[in-house]
Amino acid sequence: MNAELPPAAPDVVAAAVEGLTTRLRKKLDAAIESYAALPVVVDCTVRRVRCGEDAEVVLTPGPSGSVTDPDQVVCSCLLSPRCLHRAAVLGACPLADPEAGADTEGDGTPPVDADTAPGTADTAAPAASSTAAAAVSSTAGAAAEPEPEQALPLTDAQLAAASGLWAAAAALLTAGVPAAGAVPQAELLRAAHTARLAGLHRAEAAALRVVRGLRGARARHDGHRLADLVAQVRELLLTTALLAAGGPEPALIGTARRAYRPGGSLRVHGVCREPVIATTGYSGVVTHLVSEDGRWFSVADVKPGGPARAQGAATATVALGSGNLDHAQLSRGGLLISGATVSSDGRLGSGKGVRATPLTGGSWTSGPLAALFARPLAEAVAERLTVAPDTDPEQAERAARELVGCDLVLVGAVGDHLIARELPSGRPDTEGALVRLVPSSGHPALAHTANFRRLASRPGLRLRVVGRLDPDRAATLRPLAVAPLPGAEATLRLPAEWRDRADLGYDRLEGAHFPPPEVMTAAAPAANGPGEIPPDPLAEAPLWRLRRLIEVAVSGGRRAVAEPARDGDLRGDGAALRRGGFHTAADLAAGLTAEADRRTRDVFGRTGGADPDRYARAWLAAAVYLAGVERALVQATWQPAGAGS
Repeated sequence: MNAELPPAAPDVVAAAVEGLTTRLRKKLDAAIESYAALPVVVDCTVRRVRCGEDAEVVLTPGPSGSVTDPDQVVCSCLLSPRCLHRAAVLGACPLADPEAGADTEGDGTPPVDADTAPGTADTAAPAASSTAAAAVSSTAGAAAEPEPEQALPLTDAQLAAASGLWAAAAALLTAGVPAAGAVPQAELLRAAHTARLAGLHRAEAAALRVVRGLRGARARHDGHRLADLVAQVRELLLTTALLAAGGPEPALIGTARRAYRPGGSLRVHGVCREPVIATTGYSGVVTHLVSEDGRWFSVADVKPGGPARAQGAATATVALGSGNLDHAQLSRGGLLISGATVSSDGRLGSGKGVRATPLTGGSWTSGPLAALFARPLAEAVAERLTVAPDTDPEQAERAARELVGCDLVLVGAVGDHLIARELPSGRPDTEGALVRLVPSSGHPALAHTANFRRLASRPGLRLRVVGRLDPDRAATLRPLAVAPLPGAEATLRLPAEWRDRADLGYDRLEGAHFPPPEVMTAAAPAANGPGEIPPDPLAEAPLWRLRRLIEVAVSGGRRAVAEPARDGDLRGDGAALRRGGFHTAADLAAGLTAEADRRTRDVFGRTGGADPDRYARAWLAAAVYLAGVERALVQATWQPAGAGS
């Protein structure tokens, strides 16, 4: 993918690949890799790519900035438009988001996908991409949620589109990443476009995420994670399987675009700023807000740019209301908004009818901000991580990414993270659950890593923390902001202009912000050794054997999965799972390997082709089971010691 090229609509890419002859299709993957490295000549909105002496591809994007019509891509060679140059250049373009340009009541900031979520700038702390976690993913309340829809039977066109998507996804799963080149991707893009025409928006979005994930895997992008691609394939197969079975639930259908709905009058208080440096070239800041009744909202300034833009956006003017307030002031102040418009993910729009008046900032010790720290951490986690298997992944991700507040005491540092213990509200001497604290981003342009080094050297420090759960790791929190713990002596001493809070991505903690050494010495916890390291059931359980098999299926294809069945399970994966009590996992693993090695024979005894449908169903059953068990284990790690006894 070449970031200098304009995004291209999936149907345009699919049509260009379908127009190639069989001989040219065999050369397409190599051509895409070659043309993606060619220089792009920019002439206003026009992009030109010289593919040879007699071939130049000219791209003229539409008003949205994306190539949405085949006539907007022209090649000068004699074979155009059925030429390799045109198809390869389109294959090197980023995939256009169907929602691009649809945000008409917001602030002009484009929606940010999961792989561009806050904190995904580096490979040290990538978020679970690709199941559509938005950068502005604070959850709004009932004022922003659409009315419940009635479940209607699926039409014949929708059933056919779902079946086509299933077949294309099953073929990709059978092939694996190495064989999932431009041609199989084009087949999935065509099926995704058919699903869009049929109104299956959730399935279409899942298919586009899979194609983006495959491109990242094949190009070995720094931000690519195999676990993310596995989750994307699982979501696509699960959604299409439920749809093809006639599931009429509105959540399976999805919505076509971000809808801003009237939110009335709102009084919101700033909580913190979160820097965004995304692997896809977007950067900026998201300021998180909370209303009087505890609902989460956000204001975002995320646009194309690099680390410098993320730093500059921290003090940029907020595009809401009178325009005399910046993000730094808003995060420590508030707004009184009339005529508010709110999206389903809590994003505040800045339409013409919106009026906003700045308010004096409140403290984390009173009002709705203090209520963030009143609930036990285990209750807040259970609310965010408990989701049904068929829940829309965007809704599930928004719920998981909603910020939580807690009071903690630092215990020490282990590896790349800090160990802290929860201090239950109102009972500062009661021990709660052990929690891992991991930097939200390790990008050197941000202050997260430097602040963590400072905090790691102060065991016994008591803090108020606002952060985001990591749903894929045991008892792990990614802090965004910290504040002094009320009534504690061994806590932070922050400047008055910071309003008793520090945004860990922007504000740098210094020695003067910490208690004197004698105070920290008296408050330091006793060194209990390994007892102070929270258990990690995900690492200790033999489930990694099933996880490895599921990931191998995506990265290596069906042939790689069939090997354990041919060698008689010499590695002992099934036996290890059964010894650990995971009998269902052992059965699913055995069923998947057996199905991968299954071959049909004709009446003459000749080996026939494998059945991708049965294989995909066996893989999906194992993947859904694994995701559910791992989520349950993660939830259990948030319980205080002795809670289950």
